[in-house]
Amino acid sequence: MSGERLRDLPPAERLRRLADRAGLSEADRAALAAGGLDAETADRMIENVVGMLSLPVGVGLHLVVNGRERLVPMAIEEPSVVAGLSNAARMLAAGGGVTATATDARMIGQVQLVEVPDLDAAAKAVLEARDDLARLCAETDPALAKLGGGLRDVAVRRLDPHGPDDPLGPMLVVHLVIDTLDAMGANAVNTMAERAAPELERRTGGHARLRILSNLADRRTVTAAGRVPFAALAREGFPGEDVARGIEEASVFAERDPYRAATHNKGIMNGIDALLIATGQDWRAVEAGAHAWAARDGRYGPLSRWRRGEDGALHGTLTLPMAVGVVGGAVRTHAAVRAALRLAGVERARDLAELAAAVGLAQNLAALRALAAEGIQRGHMRLHARKS
Repeated sequence: MSGERLRDLPPAERLRRLADRAGLSEADRAALAAGGLDAETADRMIENVVGMLSLPVGVGLHLVVNGRERLVPMAIEEPSVVAGLSNAARMLAAGGGVTATATDARMIGQVQLVEVPDLDAAAKAVLEARDDLARLCAETDPALAKLGGGLRDVAVRRLDPHGPDDPLGPMLVVHLVIDTLDAMGANAVNTMAERAAPELERRTGGHARLRILSNLADRRTVTAAGRVPFAALAREGFPGEDVARGIEEASVFAERDPYRAATHNKGIMNGIDALLIATGQDWRAVEAGAHAWAARDGRYGPLSRWRRGEDGALHGTLTLPMAVGVVGGAVRTHAAVRAALRLAGVERARDLAELAAAVGLAQNLAALRALAAEGIQRGHMRLHARKS
């Protein structure tokens, strides 16, 4: 199915063809067509509901991830994002597609301990309590434990005063590393941190304050990599190798300059956020984690890197935290979200994470190729003109 052919069809026929390809049920088709959310359901999701605000859901095409061509549902108001993804996906497919690998779904729950009388002894006591903490976590969420999830590690960090204006003494922060399997895991991790806090107080002599997950999910990352033959980058008036050099120069610019890196990463998140919104994820948590990851070395930098290779191809890699889930939350309550996950062929959280990273890499390629060749405004404004 070519992008041009699909683009020329009315929305209802596009949905019919893509739904046939993905094997969607009539209920899934109806949910996507209508938005999948009624007032009664919306009122159960958040407080003080007065209405609903819709976003168009487009489908990115041609993206090959780990040898499998994927449909990419994207909820976004920006016209150039879906088109850019499909175009860049073709270029990446010419080099064999994207390879993506996600780690296990390990989230961090933080327990802040203040007024600890002996920090060294307290840290030792916490680490010795690992088995007891594991039992507490299992009792807190027996369903997760039964499926094989739960506490995987305990870490202790000492945080000393940060400058002359810091009003507090040293504190300990305990990290509970929880495998949340196919859930994003915020509720489970927060509940486990709450349950563990009294035990940590007892063992350390300190007072527990904050007990909450961290959105810097650096134990739950995903990496995507792809190559694009120079010939696939060429466009009228711009030889492929020249475009590849321009993309490499843009990548190095972002590596050297945080002002550029912020915009570079925003382009990556254009595609990732659109997929995450369509599939009912906490995209704000992923955004927060991505930008914190980009500054993990003390200086803000790009999430991706592009280099020309001696094999006549441009090589790109992208790594970022990716806390997503396919159970609970909006996935449970929102019919269109469930339909979008089925359209994308997603069954496990790991699969969604790998798809999201591949989308981010492709979206980045689309933006950098436009900047390296015709300039971002020409193609961007051409698509805007279609709305007039």
